[in-house]
Amino acid sequence: MNDLPLSEKLRPKAQRLPSWMRRPIATDEQYPDVQKLLASLQLNTVCASAKCPNRHECWNRGTATVMILGNTCTRNCRFCNVNTGKPEPVDAGEPARVAEAAKRLNLKHIVITSVTRDDLPDGGANAFAVTIRAVKEAMPGASVEVLTPDFVEHLDTVLDAKPDVFNHNVETVKRLQAVIRPQASYEKSLATLRKAAERGGVQVKSGLMLGLGETDEEIFQCLEDLYTAGVRLLTLGQYLAPTRDHYPVERFISPEHFDVLAVRARAIGFEGVAAGPLVRSSYRADELARAN
Repeated sequence: MNDLPLSEKLRPKAQRLPSWMRRPIATDEQYPDVQKLLASLQLNTVCASAKCPNRHECWNRGTATVMILGNTCTRNCRFCNVNTGKPEPVDAGEPARVAEAAKRLNLKHIVITSVTRDDLPDGGANAFAVTIRAVKEAMPGASVEVLTPDFVEHLDTVLDAKPDVFNHNVETVKRLQAVIRPQASYEKSLATLRKAAERGGVQVKSGLMLGLGETDEEIFQCLEDLYTAGVRLLTLGQYLAPTRDHYPVERFISPEHFDVLAVRARAIGFEGVAAGPLVRSSYRADELARAN
């Protein structure tokens, strides 16, 4: 009687969201204003591309994480909802539009991220630098946070533009890297963070998604590795599979257990920690930066 194809029979069953992962979607007058502004300036956001569960709250607050260098990534990570394929050429006018968005939104803290561009000789580092400088010129009193790929060889280009916070997410524990991030590596991510910390003059931040099958012992080891690499700002959040074709959720971590992990992270020495089911790397980034 069961006529489902084998691929469907073997597909993991979707887990029901626990109560702590459910939140009402409410929008006030700020939400459509931000949405229209970003659309009019032809800017992408990781909020929309990655289906972030906090985008309504952030856009209601008049904040967004701008994603430069297009919306097509050259990598195919198992957790990510961003399009994969051949990217468009670099848009030389994009940095000025990012600066215009920051100015019109009157942002005090701006987060700039990107897709991974392995097709570019510098991985997109120069685009980050030009965008940082454009934003700082337009909004001299604002702080700028960047969330970059692992282009450690070209990191000086970004750091020379003097971002206030440098973020690169290790994403998951060492054992799961090859499955979750097949075109990246744990060691290269740590090297990227270490180089930023050794340069000095910038707060160094990283984050983990939890619920992919890692153990607490593996989490603790990863936190030790991040701290040794010079990371002092940390985010820990619950992984949610964007679609049924992405890596499945293995477990949901309770808010109470996130609190336990945050206590452990602070005991290791992290100076700013955001941990909770709905925490994402750029969620309330301004508050985490001030915590340091």
